Amino acid sequence: MLYISLLFGLIAVASHCSPFFFALSSRWPHIGQRVVVGSLDNFIASEAPIALQGVLDNLGPVGINVMGVEAGLVVASPSKADPDYFYTWIRDSALTFKMLVDTFIAGDTSLQPEIHDYISAQAILQTVANPSGDLTDGSGLGEPKFEADGTAFTEPWGRPQRDGPAVRATALIAYSRWLMANGGQSNVTSAIWPIISNDLSYVGQYWNRTGFDLWEEVDGSSFFTTAVQHRALVEGQALADRIGKPCPACESQAPQVLCFLQSFWNGKFVVSNINNQRGRNGRDANSILASIHTFDPDAACDDSTFQPCSSRALANHKEVTDSFRSLYAVNSGVPAGAAIAVGRYTEDVYMGGNPWYLTTLAAAEQLYAALYQINRQGKLVIDGTSLPFFQALDPTVSSSGGTYPSSSPVYTAVTAAMKTYADGYLRVVQKYTPPAGGSLSEQYSRADGSPRSATDLTWSYAAFLTATARRASVVPASWGASATNVPPAVCAGTSVPGTYVPPPVDCRANASVVTVTFNVREPTVYGETVYVAGEIEELGEWDTGKGLRLNAGRYRVGDPLWSGTARPLPAGEAFEYKYYKTGTDGVTVTWEGGDKNRAFTVPEGCQRNVVQSDVFGNHEEGY
Repeated sequence: MLYISLLFGLIAVASHCSPFFFALSSRWPHIGQRVVVGSLDNFIASEAPIALQGVLDNLGPVGINVMGVEAGLVVASPSKADPDYFYTWIRDSALTFKMLVDTFIAGDTSLQPEIHDYISAQAILQTVANPSGDLTDGSGLGEPKFEADGTAFTEPWGRPQRDGPAVRATALIAYSRWLMANGGQSNVTSAIWPIISNDLSYVGQYWNRTGFDLWEEVDGSSFFTTAVQHRALVEGQALADRIGKPCPACESQAPQVLCFLQSFWNGKFVVSNINNQRGRNGRDANSILASIHTFDPDAACDDSTFQPCSSRALANHKEVTDSFRSLYAVNSGVPAGAAIAVGRYTEDVYMGGNPWYLTTLAAAEQLYAALYQINRQGKLVIDGTSLPFFQALDPTVSSSGGTYPSSSPVYTAVTAAMKTYADGYLRVVQKYTPPAGGSLSEQYSRADGSPRSATDLTWSYAAFLTATARRASVVPASWGASATNVPPAVCAGTSVPGTYVPPPVDCRANASVVTVTFNVREPTVYGETVYVAGEIEELGEWDTGKGLRLNAGRYRVGDPLWSGTARPLPAGEAFEYKYYKTGTDGVTVTWEGGDKNRAFTVPEGCQRNVVQSDVFGNHEEGY
């Protein structure tokens, strides 16, 4: 694995740093913690460290929910059935690590090892051939998800998804900027830029081709995908200029991507999927997520880039959120202009078509980001496009609109109403967050608000942290949005063939301990359990009462997989082991056949995680 030897202890805290992030730096398992009920501020203070730990618990190799997962990989959720989210998604991981990078820059220095692991893991994933293709022509970079051991996921799926390379580039560029400011240019140039360059090449070559949206359902053109692609090309060019590297696609394609982005605006709201809408009305939280993930704190309220405070983005916020007002029972009785539970889109039927924590949090985050921009500019602009949004908050707003300086009563009243409205979305999340543990699932019931779908969703936790950071006026660095906000007069569906080179994998620090996962295939009947025992303490020292119990969570017809991860073992340790199973009575022990015990030596080197795959009773055949 790539390990970047970087500046530990040399930490530059950004000028906008807030005590908010320092409160997150303590790490402990959140099982058993209780969320403070009562005021919103108290809820945020108690939930924030739980949310950060929730993210860390889903990071390999030592996250409590994902022991044995490859270092640097983010598992979407520990849920392995109904639904099975025990995979690593390129997009979700990048959005999560963008949050972690921003948190690190804002003061939580303990996160740097995880960031380095992520860089290492992505360098390897870029080279893994998969059903979308491989690195030869870049097509494999559009693969949306991989197995938790970093191997290709080969089952049918909505592929390709073209947002992953863009958001990964953005996360790595954010960390690269920090390194550049702290004496780490050589590491950017040698270790990180090769990954970024591949991703930018992909964006430049494939941006004008259709692909699946971030919900993995519509094969067309996605607003979210196009918006994050434009951002990646703009900031990619800036980084390339700083380190003296070429980015042929960046400067030439960014204006055309921005031009195409305007196609999604219909005069009232963003039609989130075009070139294939699948019968939907177009109002989709896809567009709100795009606005917050292309937020630039230094930008004006630019319509062309759909900045959070722009008239277009605010009008769209109202259209999207209002579409859920009469859809969910949990929104019954909530008056117009007040916050509600927000889902993905009104036609959604997945897992019952419920509101999601991350989309409700995104609705809050856009408003906090908009307030930051408005307050920074010292004026509030209300025009015909944004008027319905503002009048829903304050009916006294004049129908003629206008520009109101920060000293005006209108500015004071309206921005206060926006803050209250934004807080309302967090209060919805507070209301439906289980007080015992504070865990955030993917969804909450449209009928009664109880948690639904995948448990401990990484993206839900990350969304909580970014929304509450914006509330505290903790913002990321600018990406140059306002310097590149004028689209060409005529759009052109151009592209630039990319150049793709496998990133270097430079192991500079050998692992002292290695996490070993044992996978064995053995058909069983209900009530039987498979174990692994061995001569070392971690495998019970041959005591069948202390062997490592394996898990059948991914056991399938045709693939009878039992899997378990031992406590980290010293690199270089050699030991013998063997599998056995207990009968339906839980007592009877049956050892696998074979005259000899199996032998294993923990690898030495930079590997921190290894998987040993066997077939029960067959010492010769792997799987």
